Amino acid sequence: MERAPGGSPVGVDDPYAHVDRCDHVTDDGRCRWALERDSRDPEFVADRRRNDFRCPVVASDADPDQASSETQHSDWSWSDCPHFRSLTDGRTCRRCGLEERRLAHDDARPLLEEHHLSYADREDGPGHEITVSLCRWCHAKVHNSWARIDDSAQPDPEALAVAETRKGREVEELSFESASERFDYK
Repeated sequence: MERAPGGSPVGVDDPYAHVDRCDHVTDDGRCRWALERDSRDPEFVADRRRNDFRCPVVASDADPDQASSETQHSDWSWSDCPHFRSLTDGRTCRRCGLEERRLAHDDARPLLEEHHLSYADREDGPGHEITVSLCRWCHAKVHNSWARIDDSAQPDPEALAVAETRKGREVEELSFESASERFDYK
């Protein structure tokens, strides 16, 4: 299993198996990195320019939103791209499915946290940054035990309680109460 720089497990054997798509792939399957950064890697950009800036991993006839191992060219994979990056969208826990409930104007700790599957400063690998979203309960289980990202897991009871409390506060905020009712004006 992959490990964090401190030695704790990250919950996966292959971080690339948990990638939906590269953050640099546009809706039409082109490489945004090559379009925007022509001086950082001139050789890579020249190759992309010759191919109309097409992402070398996503098949040209595939929907980039569905870009997975089935829709990749046989000669490139996500790990082959020198500028690959896949960061979480942070809406649901990848392991147990708990949904984020953020309250506006509240400093409460988020239910979901960013979890690194791959670390950019690795010396032995390509240095790609790959993150997924985990609830803080699953995050602790993955780092502190044998738990894996792809385990079939249910949300922790404490996580459900916190989420329901936040949901109740959301509903309360959405209910209409006139100022005279709120402040007991007569």
